[in-house]
Amino acid sequence: MRLLLNVIWLVFGGLWLALGYFVAGIICCLLIITIPFGIASFRVGVYALWPFGKTVVNKPTAGVGSLIGNVIWFIVAGLWLAIGHIITAFAMAITVIGIPLAAANLKMIPVSLMPLGKDIVDIRH
Repeated sequence: MRLLLNVIWLVFGGLWLALGYFVAGIICCLLIITIPFGIASFRVGVYALWPFGKTVVNKPTAGVGSLIGNVIWFIVAGLWLAIGHIITAFAMAITVIGIPLAAANLKMIPVSLMPLGKDIVDIRH
């Protein structure tokens, strides 16, 4: 079932959301100081491609640096990516088959707002 949902997700919205994260990651990697933001953006972009069967957990080693970075990320890119998730969720929720996809979109909003200090892991682990 996860495979089917992931394929439908990829076709009907996941690719566009992942491209947004990848563009943000490329822009962040232009400067040395923002490379951690770029890496986090790429990590969430891969999650946006194939979200079913994965979950987000807090890193136990995250500290004040992650908090400060998340505030900067929220202002620069996080808010816009979260708005993209909300718009896509509304569009997906129109159909019955799209309701689980909309729920996955809404599940991704917290990590799109604050990606630093988070890990994306397989549900089986």
